[in-house]
Amino acid sequence: MENTGFEAYKLYTAIKLHFTSESYDFFKYNSRTNVSQSTFLNNKSKYQFYKLSRKYDLEELKNFYVANFLVGNGIWVGDMITSEGNDNFTKWKKRIESLTYTFENDIIGLFESSGNCLHVDNGNYPVLLREVMQGIVSLETLCIMDDIMNFLPMWSKKIEDDIIWPDWEMKILKYKPFLHYDKVKFKAILKEKIKEYA
Repeated sequence: MENTGFEAYKLYTAIKLHFTSESYDFFKYNSRTNVSQSTFLNNKSKYQFYKLSRKYDLEELKNFYVANFLVGNGIWVGDMITSEGNDNFTKWKKRIESLTYTFENDIIGLFESSGNCLHVDNGNYPVLLREVMQGIVSLETLCIMDDIMNFLPMWSKKIEDDIIWPDWEMKILKYKPFLHYDKVKFKAILKEKIKEYA
């Protein structure tokens, strides 16, 4: 499908809803929303969407939006059409391109610094979460580890903070389905590192 300003707007609306609303699921609804051509034509930002539609095809644009929503830079499309928006996308692409390398190094770092990086001690953040919040470990590593080990429900029960943690939990849950990786390969890396550091 050709990327037009309207298509760019529809995609943006669907991804924005996905990341900001608990009930909307981009994949479940197949990116459908109830936006119309007239809503688009009345939108003050329509020229920003025309610009984006000329710059990216739809698949690239989806990733561009996701990269920006992950850093909280997507609430207004105008914030994305900046050098910062492009930087966010470039950094995201780099992380995705070197996913295996990043994952392996993150795991080694985590296991070297902590006996149990998933443990919630007295309701405090586990080491893994703290290191993701500080930018030491990538969000992708956390998402992949959770996809393999499913510790998020345990964290939700045990982490006592109800101000910052819920936003992080939603970001993790919303991002996971966008992350494509070789599960068998990453599971093997994780197993091997667990054995090594046991």
